[in-house]
Amino acid sequence: MRLAGLGYALALLLTLASWPAEGASPPTDRCAACHLETGDERLAGPAREFAGDIHAAKGLGCIACHGGDARESGLEAMDPAKGYIGKPKRQQILQVCGRCHSDAQFMKRYNPSLRVDQVTEYASSVHGRRLKELGDSKVATCASCHPAHSIRPPSDPKSSVHPLRVADTCGRCHADAKYMAGYKIPTDQLQKYKSSVHSQAMTVKGDLSAPTCNDCHGNHGAVPPGISWVGNVCGQCHTVMAELFKKSVHAKVFVEMGNPGCATCHENHAIKPASDEMLGLGDKAVCAACHGADDKGGKAATEMRARIDALRTAHDKAQAILLKAEHSGMEVSQASFDLNAASGALVKARTAVHAFSVDAVAKEAEPGLAVSGKAFARGVRALEELAFRRKGLVVSVVIILALIVGLVLKIRQVDRRQEGRDG
Repeated sequence: MRLAGLGYALALLLTLASWPAEGASPPTDRCAACHLETGDERLAGPAREFAGDIHAAKGLGCIACHGGDARESGLEAMDPAKGYIGKPKRQQILQVCGRCHSDAQFMKRYNPSLRVDQVTEYASSVHGRRLKELGDSKVATCASCHPAHSIRPPSDPKSSVHPLRVADTCGRCHADAKYMAGYKIPTDQLQKYKSSVHSQAMTVKGDLSAPTCNDCHGNHGAVPPGISWVGNVCGQCHTVMAELFKKSVHAKVFVEMGNPGCATCHENHAIKPASDEMLGLGDKAVCAACHGADDKGGKAATEMRARIDALRTAHDKAQAILLKAEHSGMEVSQASFDLNAASGALVKARTAVHAFSVDAVAKEAEPGLAVSGKAFARGVRALEELAFRRKGLVVSVVIILALIVGLVLKIRQVDRRQEGRDG
């Protein structure tokens, strides 16, 4: 083992020794030309793919990873004495990639903004630990997520780690029941994620900032979020909810029960859009899983739901009457603008549910109820004014018609008198 390790280290040193100095032109790479001529797809395929690889675009050739001497035209190019290692073994991949990507000085020549701690981070991941501690040859390594010879930056839609493709990249292993058989973890995560509100936001609405696998689990340091800190993961985006939850009684109780915070009510991969039906003790209420109508928690859930329902109903009634008045030509723009405060109060009240406190929900809901009441009253007055105007218009029309009829009759009377005198 020591001799093998020494030989591998020597190969790496020889490869690095043949690396072009800064400012120098890289040696002509003849590997691809030869591989394309073989007619063997196992050799020609990677050579074709490499033309679109980010490393090729940066001027790095085959020897950067495989070693050897690309200036040679024959088998001499693959001389182990010149650092040639061929196809790296799974245990070698981390070292092959890491010798550049962990070198800050070297990486500054190509992409100064790229992190250089990926190898260290990978060692902390569940993949890295199993590879090192158990010698597990099935775990993901660099090439599992970044396909060798066709690596593209994450911003490229064709990249295996573009936000729209991350879930499928992870799913190549995690959704394969046969491949994952020995790990005793579910293999339906990909299917569930694709049904989630997060996936819909990304794939349907085009929101690339919506979370995918690596946003919650990490990428190079991938691990499953722990029960005690899953809220911190969700809290990266849902900040207000996370802060309210941390201060609630459920935060401590969930940990003691072994329940994973946010995921207890919202699930983890198959997250559905939040709705008022989740609150209370109804058929779709998540509270009912732990609480009943007679316990304190159940009563609080019912009361919070009642407050939110009352605000939503009041807001909708006010909005409906204002729209009716507006469509009838009445000026209610100020009341409609003021009603926005009730919409905001409804959002805040729904958010306050994460404090699991009736008082917290009531504090947000009551101002919204007051605004909705005033807006509804303004709508009623507008319609009453409209009715009054219409009645006045009818009376005015009747009077005008009567005057017209009277005028016509008077004209006819005058005409008849004039005709009598003329006759």
